[in-house]
Amino acid sequence: MTIHWCGTGLSSVPGLRRLIADGHSVTVWNRTVDKARAAVGDLASDIRAFDPEALRAALHPGDVIVSMLPGDWHVPLAEMAIGKGAHFVSSSYIAPEMRALDSTARAADLRLVNEVGLDPGIDHLMAHDLVAAYKAAPEFDKANTVSFTSYCGGVPKQANAFRYKFSWAPVGVLKALRSPSRSIRHFSELQVSRPWDALSRHDAPLDPPETFEVYPNRDSIPFMAQYGFGPDWKVSDFVRGTLRLNGWAEAWKDIFAEVGEASDARLAEMAADLLRDNAYAPGEPDRVVLCVSLKAERDGRSVWHKTWVLDAWGDARGSAMARLVSVPVSLAVEAVLERALPAGVQAASDDPRLVKRWLGEVGVLAQRMALVDHL
Repeated sequence: MTIHWCGTGLSSVPGLRRLIADGHSVTVWNRTVDKARAAVGDLASDIRAFDPEALRAALHPGDVIVSMLPGDWHVPLAEMAIGKGAHFVSSSYIAPEMRALDSTARAADLRLVNEVGLDPGIDHLMAHDLVAAYKAAPEFDKANTVSFTSYCGGVPKQANAFRYKFSWAPVGVLKALRSPSRSIRHFSELQVSRPWDALSRHDAPLDPPETFEVYPNRDSIPFMAQYGFGPDWKVSDFVRGTLRLNGWAEAWKDIFAEVGEASDARLAEMAADLLRDNAYAPGEPDRVVLCVSLKAERDGRSVWHKTWVLDAWGDARGSAMARLVSVPVSLAVEAVLERALPAGVQAASDDPRLVKRWLGEVGVLAQRMALVDHL
């Protein structure tokens, strides 16, 4: 069985190198062959120019397509995989068009695995672990009031005046600022059209403790069912969101004022300026912070409260973002090859054995990772 890894961009290489180094049969597909050779040519012997028809011709039953390409490619490549009796893995959110492939994939005993990067991905594993631990705890009671937060962000290890540096395409960052979000705050649904309309403070239990600016991201509410929340639970807060350095909103206020109505041409111009002024220098360390917390209260008193906290930064192994996005993808690929995952369209596994194993692997990628008990 061959792994067809498509894309060798900034967040792809560590997981790809891991699979090749572990002896898997890997064909690397990239739009620019020279860039792929520079990234993995010391390990990979089969590097090809990305072409959908060439990929289709090379694909065999039981193979795995990994898409680390822009999101528009995921569904076409998943459909290609199904047509050839192959599996599919990506780190991206499950789009409705991907979800629609579920019954076809199940009938063909094929696995279409998504949301297995950093966020989404590692955050899912931490959430599954917390919910399982809470359900097994003597303090568990459906009458408890439950609060859940999950905040993740890539930030500069060495803070700058802009309070941010770009490790991926600035146009994508700017377009994300236009996205509405839906979450639960104080037992009520909160809908906001722009992130800065719901900015708040988060005290992260790092060592030493650190405070960040955070805001909800996308639609949090469907993840309650995905994480195993009971429909009869009393949920005070449920937020999946983005984390930024303190001072970020003030530093970005001029961008907020313009980005909502900017044309695509203007966005491209803004992105070019931002990348020029706020890109990482060669060898400069990035940083990733992830905090996933679950708290249960009874009669206004906390009875169960734990937080997974991760703090990672770039080092000799490369950027933290690249490690934390691509290595979980490689773990999912191995799980597919081992048939450790069920058929169908799915996100990061809630299987306790896989959750434990994958979190153990993630802990090696971060300089600090811990499960904090607040009681």
